[in-house]
Amino acid sequence: MSETWQTMRKDHRPYWLKSLQLRWRRWRTERYLLPQFDAVGVEPEVMDPASVHVFGANIRLGNYPHLISNTEKCIRFTTFGHKGGEAFITIGHYVLISPGVRISAAHSIEIGDACMLAANVYITDSDWHGVYNRTRPFRCTAPVRLGNNVWIGDSATICKGVSIGDHSVVGAGSIVTRDVPANVVVAGNPAKPVKTIDPKRRMITREALFTDAYRQTHNLKELDKMLLQGNSLRGWLRALLFPRRGD
Repeated sequence: MSETWQTMRKDHRPYWLKSLQLRWRRWRTERYLLPQFDAVGVEPEVMDPASVHVFGANIRLGNYPHLISNTEKCIRFTTFGHKGGEAFITIGHYVLISPGVRISAAHSIEIGDACMLAANVYITDSDWHGVYNRTRPFRCTAPVRLGNNVWIGDSATICKGVSIGDHSVVGAGSIVTRDVPANVVVAGNPAKPVKTIDPKRRMITREALFTDAYRQTHNLKELDKMLLQGNSLRGWLRALLFPRRGD
């Protein structure tokens, strides 16, 4: 059945069915997922609440978080305190978190507003085991902080003690072991600056998507109505069970 979904190139659902499925998803999110966080801001958008895993306390999301995950690539938030203390994960407003992202804190990880974390990003503030005594955890732990509007590329790793300045970009697959100043692009292993970002140019962040949240929601509904116009339950079932070339 999953292969059938993957081969479909068009959404054959009627609009009323998609609306019903979205309401069901929101109910599952509010009923089962959000209570696992210590705090959640307004209007969280979670694509698949069952594939977001929360372990530990002191995990907080800001306003308008957008979590994209699926059963094959879960999003994981983990806090496990260093030396019996508390650990914290604090995520700002308008943040995008993509499939396969893992955020693991033994001390504290802070992510600023409008940050974007691409698929398979790993952020950790600890080595989790000592180099010489590998039975003893948390020998090296230091807080991690991402400024506002930071973009972390696909499969990048942010290591303990790292601070990344506002608007900076981390290239795909990079390993960040040292601080990154604001307004630069870094890449490589270990990551090094490869480009500067002009701080004088206008920067449009994810916050712009939510300046008029009501209007955006209305526009998305109207777009769905247009794209799904003419779809029927029978046609959706036919495409799901008996897909044809071009579906």
